[in-house]
Amino acid sequence: MSEQQISGSDAPEKPVLNIGFMALSDAASVIVAATQGFAEKHGLTLNLQRQSSWAGLRDKLLSGELDAAHSLYGLIYGVQLGLGGAPATDMAVLMGLNQNGQSINLSQPLQASGVTSGEALSQHVHQHAARLTFAQTFPTGTHAMWLYYWLASQGIHPLRDVDSVVVPPPQMIEHLKAQRIDGFCVGEPWTAKAVEENLGCTLTTIQAIWPDHPEKVLGCTRAFVRQHPNSARALVMAVLEASRFIDESEENRRSTAQLLSGHDYVDAPLSAIQPRFLGQYQDGLGHAWLDAHPLRFHGQGAVNMPYLSDAMWFMTQFRRWGLLREDPDYLAIARQVQQLELYQQAASALGIAVPAPMRSSQLLDGPTWDGSDPAGYARSFALHARFDAPAGALQESC
Repeated sequence: MSEQQISGSDAPEKPVLNIGFMALSDAASVIVAATQGFAEKHGLTLNLQRQSSWAGLRDKLLSGELDAAHSLYGLIYGVQLGLGGAPATDMAVLMGLNQNGQSINLSQPLQASGVTSGEALSQHVHQHAARLTFAQTFPTGTHAMWLYYWLASQGIHPLRDVDSVVVPPPQMIEHLKAQRIDGFCVGEPWTAKAVEENLGCTLTTIQAIWPDHPEKVLGCTRAFVRQHPNSARALVMAVLEASRFIDESEENRRSTAQLLSGHDYVDAPLSAIQPRFLGQYQDGLGHAWLDAHPLRFHGQGAVNMPYLSDAMWFMTQFRRWGLLREDPDYLAIARQVQQLELYQQAASALGIAVPAPMRSSQLLDGPTWDGSDPAGYARSFALHARFDAPAGALQESC
């Protein structure tokens, strides 16, 4: 199928799609695809629908109100495995949307008391009777997994030593202001906005934990792919082209940041979106840097590949923290969910390189992750939930 061949048997079965997204910088490629002509090029009209919470987005995907969505990796796999309060449903990851671009922030009161490092936070947690409360965005989501991983790397058990609550991304700022939370893990621009408003500091970026880590995906139910394969492929092609456009130049990134700041999309000041969108960081502690692993959307296709190993990593963390009582068939489930053949068709039609489906990654602590021994990897960490804990233990703790 050529790039322009969208008639006849290749024409989208459903040419008008409802696409969900959250008010986050990493929704950029979906928003650009819908508004800058990339969707129309492939015979689609994308109706963007901003959602107020990840739970609401999930429910609308399952009901069919949304055809596909900018989604948390862990949300898709949580639904696939029947975790997080929704019935188990066959789900699909069409492509990766971005890498990097998430952070962990602490509140201003903690910063003022000298808690400005992981070591200081660990000392505070273990020396004070009052428990700290950290916010993440969804029980099986990426932010929960990043937060738990990093806390554990600092010697803080995320299920025993601190409390965890779910807060939708745009509401993090208000929760900080009201001092209902002591820190959070979320995507941009909300960590940058917290620093900009002197509400605390960025303690670590997630790319400092895992350089070029997987983040949001383009997700849908597997029923949608079965019923509308041409629409699904055309959607991937449109978002792939939008992703490539964003990463082509600094000018394109700046114009995209301007677009995102609009009321209908992220609805946040450009001053909070653009710097970290360009890899320019300041942490509220007097440090500023150009990040070696900034938010990126394409990377010559390296970002967009629905890697089997990335998917399996999230399942190892579900196992590590007690969401799963037993080890699933990690690879088999990943092969079902990750739409490798459809992605390869779309990428090849656009002349975009398709990497191998497994990649090797070195995280902040622990062994190298390459997907070869997921069960062993889940057990390899000093801190984890009891492997004989009841299923759903993580949900209960949140």
